[in-house]
Amino acid sequence: MTRQPGDWAAWIDGRLDRVRADGQWRAPREFDAWGPRGALTATGRVVVSFASNDYLGLTTHPAVLAAAADALEHWGSGSGGARLITGTRPVHTALERELADWKGTERAVLFPTGFATNLGVLTTLGDAGVRIVSDERNHASIIDGARLARGDVSIWRHADGDRSDDLAELERLVSGSAQAVLVVADTVFSMDGDALDVAAVAAICRRHGALLVLDEAHAVLGPEPSPADLAGIEVVRVGTLSKTLGSLGGFAACSERVADLLVNKARPGIFTTAPSPADTAAGLAALRVLRSDEGHDLCATLRRHVDRLRPGHPSPIVPIVLGDEQRALAAAEWLLTQGLLVPAIRPPTVAPGTSRLRITFSAAHSDDDVDRLMAALATLESPADATHPVASAAER
Repeated sequence: MTRQPGDWAAWIDGRLDRVRADGQWRAPREFDAWGPRGALTATGRVVVSFASNDYLGLTTHPAVLAAAADALEHWGSGSGGARLITGTRPVHTALERELADWKGTERAVLFPTGFATNLGVLTTLGDAGVRIVSDERNHASIIDGARLARGDVSIWRHADGDRSDDLAELERLVSGSAQAVLVVADTVFSMDGDALDVAAVAAICRRHGALLVLDEAHAVLGPEPSPADLAGIEVVRVGTLSKTLGSLGGFAACSERVADLLVNKARPGIFTTAPSPADTAAGLAALRVLRSDEGHDLCATLRRHVDRLRPGHPSPIVPIVLGDEQRALAAAEWLLTQGLLVPAIRPPTVAPGTSRLRITFSAAHSDDDVDRLMAALATLESPADATHPVASAAER
């Protein structure tokens, strides 16, 4: 639709009409929850959510809550300035030190969100004269960061089966470039829950002198690269506080030189208010829980939950691909009637014909919660009769 001068209302309405016509209309759904259990405000229905990224249940951990409360009392609700002006508090520096120690890097640099981290890293390092090579199923923050960067972008195909195919294509793209190369990939992909072969990708980068950016936002169960895997290359390990660490914010764990460059050049970090002291303190407390014996036990609980549905699956993200959008929507609605919140994911988030239920597990789920999910999914996969909503949807 061509916009006539001054005719913004018609242009906006036209775009909204196209969203509706494409069947892609969405709206936020209020969920009044504590951990994975709560009520949907619109209906009052009490449900157990299998839709959260709070993989270890640390959003409600007593130590995390206490740290946030203490930070509020000590520093107030906001930082009041950008990091390079007046916004840096001692808790920001403390968290950066412990994140770097956790990831085995010289430094870590905090950003307001994980999304902002990828924007900052890619626009800073993917400058003119750089070839950015990105996995086709990378997160939207990587896609947008690559688009905003001044470098050229190549996409490497994501193989669903034998990963040797996509590694061969990656090698071809990296070895065939006359430019400096930056390879970027999620280590766990957010819609499929599959994992990157980090050691193999790092080996390709090492052979050809490429810089490697790894987004480890969903890697609570691994893969965890060893120092040997990452030796001999410049690597940036991007993470978020909002998933495994149950808070809000993002970080880039990296070398001293990359950290200095990000602090001085990454616009999403320079030109925004520093993360709040409460969020930062919560992230620090959560990191300390994660690195303790209790954290080991929480990861083991999460691993056990995942294995009940899909043994050996590398992440807490387990997709059930149903294909048709209406079938996925009907399945999600039927699960709601069983008291289970499992989102239907459909285009444009995933490719046409691959609409799915996206199940995410948390260590905060009880064994009874998982029992209920397993029983409901068994019914979903084998509806008793044609009146079952999923069976009906499949016929439409």
